[in-house]
Amino acid sequence: MAPITFSVRPTTSADLAAVDELLARSYPRLLKADYPPSVLVTALPIISRAQPALLSCGTYYVAETPDGQILGAGGWTPDRSDPAQGHIRHVVSDDRVLRQGVGRAIITHALHSAQIAGRTRMECLSTLTAERFYAALGFESVGPFDVTLQPGIQFPSVRMIRTA
Repeated sequence: MAPITFSVRPTTSADLAAVDELLARSYPRLLKADYPPSVLVTALPIISRAQPALLSCGTYYVAETPDGQILGAGGWTPDRSDPAQGHIRHVVSDDRVLRQGVGRAIITHALHSAQIAGRTRMECLSTLTAERFYAALGFESVGPFDVTLQPGIQFPSVRMIRTA
């Protein structure tokens, strides 16, 4: 398999449809092995949508091929109560290009950006599927964490921390 050529850049509001499509296509395939259908049926309509405010925050990124295909997305936002901490946000890789460096490039870029902004600790609410991925990037598991997506809809996650 030939290596994929891509670059990482900040998102804009113009990326909304492409990120939305990537999330909607990849999340069901990526999460299927680790979550029961009863969880996915309620969670996927919520988590498989791009967040316009996140795309325009300046610290959310896409991995893009030279011809404009979006292969992955993700980024970070600051913690409003702790100026040393940031949060990894809404990361996705195209399920057709897994283990080809897309997710790693996005997270590495995000971590570097966060470090430049003075963040010495990053928190991630990882899917069960991505826990090993984040561990390989230096995140340590703190334990299980249920994310409330909407009242009555919980999404099992793993709280992870990485210190610089």
